[in-house]
Amino acid sequence: MSRNQRTKSNEKSRKSIKGGFIRLISGKWRGKKLPVKDIQGLRPTTDRTKETLFNWLMHNINDANCLDCFSGSGSLAFEALSRYAQKVTLLEKDKSVVKQLRENLTVLNAENGCVIEGDTIQFLQQTAQQQYNIVFIDPPFNNALVEPCCEALLQNGYLAPDALIYIERESELTHLNLPESWQLLKEKSTSQVTYQLYQQG
Repeated sequence: MSRNQRTKSNEKSRKSIKGGFIRLISGKWRGKKLPVKDIQGLRPTTDRTKETLFNWLMHNINDANCLDCFSGSGSLAFEALSRYAQKVTLLEKDKSVVKQLRENLTVLNAENGCVIEGDTIQFLQQTAQQQYNIVFIDPPFNNALVEPCCEALLQNGYLAPDALIYIERESELTHLNLPESWQLLKEKSTSQVTYQLYQQG
């Protein structure tokens, strides 16, 4: 893909944010729009991808304890809360983005959402204080963050038995060294993005 094509595709992705907003597509806040910060590298999951993901998770999301490792816009976290996840923890290091995430939780009156400010990989180096049923891993592209994130989740006890792990990554990243105990359940790709659902064995 040429640089011009990539730029046009990126512009389309930005337009799909609806002018600085994400949209919740189902659940108790269906159709609700939430503002997002316009910062470099912030790449909300598209509605189409999000709908596919939550179709995959439809039998698991209710009452789940979820971890959103690189929260950004909070698109996945807020969708999980809208679909009756028991609790969602959002990890984000950008101060302005953290502020917006907390404001959006307040607007939704979502007391079961918690934003933790700081570097995700550093946070995950700590021994887990709780375990998660569903983990979202959608980091900024081209930063080699997926593998160290997965390793830390496993080594430091963040995954509940049979936990589901969602990974969204650039399609040009053709190989990932992931834990052998993880089973690939679902996978889809576009020209730019590959998204996968794994289960901890």
